[in-house]
Amino acid sequence: MFNIPANQLMLKQALKWGVTYWDTADCYEGGGSERGIGKFFGKYPETREKVFLVSKSDSRSPSGMTRLLDRSLERMNTDYIDLYFVHGVRSIRELDDDTRAWAKKAKASGKIKLFGFSSHSNMEECMVEAAKLGWIDGIMMTYNYRLMHSSRMKEAVAACVEAGIGLTAMKTQGGGSVRTNTPTELKLAGRFLQKGFTDKQARLKAVWENPNIASICSQMPNLTILMSNVAAALDRTSLSAGDLRLLNQYAHETASTYCVGCSTLCETALVEAVPVADVMRYLMYHQSYGDCDRAKSLFAQIPSSIRERIDRLDYSLAEERCPQRIPIGRLMSEAVKVLC
Repeated sequence: MFNIPANQLMLKQALKWGVTYWDTADCYEGGGSERGIGKFFGKYPETREKVFLVSKSDSRSPSGMTRLLDRSLERMNTDYIDLYFVHGVRSIRELDDDTRAWAKKAKASGKIKLFGFSSHSNMEECMVEAAKLGWIDGIMMTYNYRLMHSSRMKEAVAACVEAGIGLTAMKTQGGGSVRTNTPTELKLAGRFLQKGFTDKQARLKAVWENPNIASICSQMPNLTILMSNVAAALDRTSLSAGDLRLLNQYAHETASTYCVGCSTLCETALVEAVPVADVMRYLMYHQSYGDCDRAKSLFAQIPSSIRERIDRLDYSLAEERCPQRIPIGRLMSEAVKVLC
């Protein structure tokens, strides 16, 4: 899957190389991502039927979702969206009977074909509960070599498969590339180099090892990354059991550097409502992905009354609850310094 930039050359090349599952959202690049797709479909109308198009709504209300869906359709110069997500769900309670009725109506109108949600936080709980609803078609969730081996994630994936829910993995790099600062990192880099992979390609392959993952959503902002990801997808060489064990070992050794999104644990330990998991994700965009503008833009959307106090709170109880043993207080202070 292609996490879409607005670059016309990128879109054309992606389609040429067989990348036909395109992901975007109403809010990406201030709407520029959707407008870029619309410009492409306007120039090459015959390509629309070759693309499985995904977009998302930040709104939860039926009226808001209708407004954003109609705007997305207009921007992208299309009559329908193949899969439409409610964006960034933290709790299944964000979806209710009104959401179900809206999805049914949108499908009947032909504006969308499938409906679901994306989730960066509390993914496992959201997935298990979604499997009980009976009207969720697809879920896009954070899923990578750090998360895939946990019993909670395995149970969540199994529940969705049983319910017939299609799963798309995102944030598949698990926090960035190997830095070769430890023996395990050096061993990882050397092992994959011998097999002709980069560590980033190996991380994609680790996710593809699970046949229950329908697709990977990968941000590909330039042709180099697009080409690298396509090469990894076309290369049929599988990771060995030893490769996967080494990745798992690396995940354990570096657990305290990666937030797994279990925000119900840390955020309920605070005296004020701070979106810890979101701030951690924005910090990851800045430090690991090098996507500084996006990180700062998202951080700026946090109400100023909260941003101004983020680095002044006591995070000791939240740190005690964190299964990853992340130094939350230090990272919150760091986020304020680099994202403000």
